[in-house]
Amino acid sequence: MFQFRKLTILVSAILFTIVTASTLRADTITITGVDTKQFSTATVVCEFNSQTNTFTFTITNTSAITHPGSTSTITGIGYDLPPLGNASASGLNGFTGTQAPSLSSNFTFSDAALGNVPAGFNNVVLDFGFITGPSGNFNGGSPNDGLAPGESASFTVTGAAFSGFTETQICNSIFVRFQSINTSPSSDVGVPTAVPEPLSVLLMGTGLVGLAGTLRRRRRKD
Repeated sequence: MFQFRKLTILVSAILFTIVTASTLRADTITITGVDTKQFSTATVVCEFNSQTNTFTFTITNTSAITHPGSTSTITGIGYDLPPLGNASASGLNGFTGTQAPSLSSNFTFSDAALGNVPAGFNNVVLDFGFITGPSGNFNGGSPNDGLAPGESASFTVTGAAFSGFTETQICNSIFVRFQSINTSPSSDVGVPTAVPEPLSVLLMGTGLVGLAGTLRRRRRKD
């Protein structure tokens, strides 16, 4: 009986940790340039509050870390919520966004049509984005206003159209525009490595509960 109680306490502690982690965790994803690879990289830490439909993320340009000497600058950040593409040229609408005060970069939020996403993403329709420069589209942009290697910037986006999406789905719908790369090609688009839902962790918790039940039944038979 004592061993069963210890196992029950352990299972309860693990399940509590799982629930807490899935509730409070923030997704961290790695961005890599499609053509320029380690010359163009970034890390994004993102969180989604489903109660307020508020999405926040901080992006760090890690290009100089993964490839010392890289000058790859982030000039655009866009999101195409699943499924990929949309019937409207402007994608889903009704979002508002802001950039936290920054001395190193100047991004403008747009919920309008952001144009073509290069590097072979012809089917992508960005639902919203943060862009630089006067072009008004994701493909353009101004490196002078962008995020240079080693720099970070934080952003907040809200909108009822987030309803029904998970944090992981939103985080992984990002496209990052890189320019001023000291290699060929001199511009690129970065995409994330998918972050899986914590299914394996939940399965582990379920297995532990089943194990506890099995031990209890055996104990009763003895």
